[in-house]
Amino acid sequence: MTQALLESTPLETAQSLLLDPWGLKHEHLDRALGEIFDHRIDYADIYFQYTRSEGWNLEEGIVKTGSFSIEQGVGVRAISGEKTAFAYSDTLSLDALLNASRSVREIGRQGQSRQVPSSLRSKTLGRTLYAPIDPLATLDATEKVQLLERLEKKARQRDPHVVQVMAGLGMEYDVVMVLGSDGRLAADVRPLVRLSLNVIVERNGRRESGHAGGGGRTGLAYFDESILDQYVAQAVDEALVNLDAKPAPAGEMAVVLGAGWPGILLHEAVGHGLEGDFNRKGSSVFSGRVGQRVAAKGVTVVDDGTIADRRGSLNIDDEGNQTQRNVLIEDGILKGYLQDSHNARLMKTAPTGNGRRESFAHLPMPRMTNTFMLSGKESPKEIIASVKKGLYAANFGGGQVDITSGKFVFSASEAYMIEDGRITYPVKGATLIGNGPDALTRVSMIGDDMKLDSGVGTCGKEGQSVPVGVGMPTIRIDGLTVGGTA
Repeated sequence: MTQALLESTPLETAQSLLLDPWGLKHEHLDRALGEIFDHRIDYADIYFQYTRSEGWNLEEGIVKTGSFSIEQGVGVRAISGEKTAFAYSDTLSLDALLNASRSVREIGRQGQSRQVPSSLRSKTLGRTLYAPIDPLATLDATEKVQLLERLEKKARQRDPHVVQVMAGLGMEYDVVMVLGSDGRLAADVRPLVRLSLNVIVERNGRRESGHAGGGGRTGLAYFDESILDQYVAQAVDEALVNLDAKPAPAGEMAVVLGAGWPGILLHEAVGHGLEGDFNRKGSSVFSGRVGQRVAAKGVTVVDDGTIADRRGSLNIDDEGNQTQRNVLIEDGILKGYLQDSHNARLMKTAPTGNGRRESFAHLPMPRMTNTFMLSGKESPKEIIASVKKGLYAANFGGGQVDITSGKFVFSASEAYMIEDGRITYPVKGATLIGNGPDALTRVSMIGDDMKLDSGVGTCGKEGQSVPVGVGMPTIRIDGLTVGGTA
């Protein structure tokens, strides 16, 4: 990557990678939109993408796997009423672009639309939430392997019971450009890095695991020694705690969720239900409830795609709209939904900058960015002290949610019993069972320690995966069902 390219604007970078090598000019793009509008179409857009990614995985002290890939292509979409037509190509030639345009226009009736694509394009100037760097170039291959080796060494030195260490490093350089029939022209250069650590400890024949990791929209210099030490402490200590864990009890009880990553429960059990497509179709438990109380007083839930360097942040979404800070629930009252352009148009509201897609080969849909609950007034110590008998879930593993009903099941990867206002002993096998909207009404205390996760979240929806962030303060939920092993 040349210095000149690094210093160019996102639009200049996008043109140099996506248009120039194929001899594509802006008049060619207008011609492609014009092909679509030979039929009666409400809206159309063209989405170009270039992605270069690299990954390294270390196990048993050696690099077991490595990967490198380059993907590029274009997706063309046409919308007529509630109908959407979509075609894509991994060839960026003019012929491929025109063929895709002619394919999607069949969704509309013959006869030119009254709306004609504008050749006078308005450039959407995104924020600079992250540097437009190529993270793959921020360390050479030797330094990347050494980073993983240092992480493994630190993990083994942390405790003699560590018997296995697995570490992974992933990087992505993503360049996108969006052209809309409303005259918009926008581009973004999106770096993304992630480092993961999994450890296994053994004592007296019993084995347990722990995990940690993080990253964001930055270069590999982010993973300095203090960050590596933080990941090691979290992963190894979690595994050691589980060595001493007793079977978790079952039953209905007060549950305290820790700050940070436990916000994944909020993301899954509540956030998806606030996405516009589910609510337009009436399939969400939150459908038609704007202005109504859906959570306890004090509960404020925000989706914010504008936080600098965060994994879930974007300068623009995948439709060319600027991301923004959206208050979804305020003091327990539902304020609105997350919208892409298509669902916003049908619901007669404004897009919220949440139109996201996995790649050029996928349609955009309403998706979360960084979703979290705001802090309250109580300290975590006060919340723990208020519980006579209950569960403290410090960290989560996997989970499942039904969007229509809001029912969820989540497993705690690190949990403790609370007895007489004190954390007493660790437990293993605890699962939280409940209903997202109902759980929000049972929040009785909200901590003053809101924290975002370390940068590991990936969200799946209808077969598409996108990077996201989650977060929450320490909270107390009364009367939650705990499935245990005792």
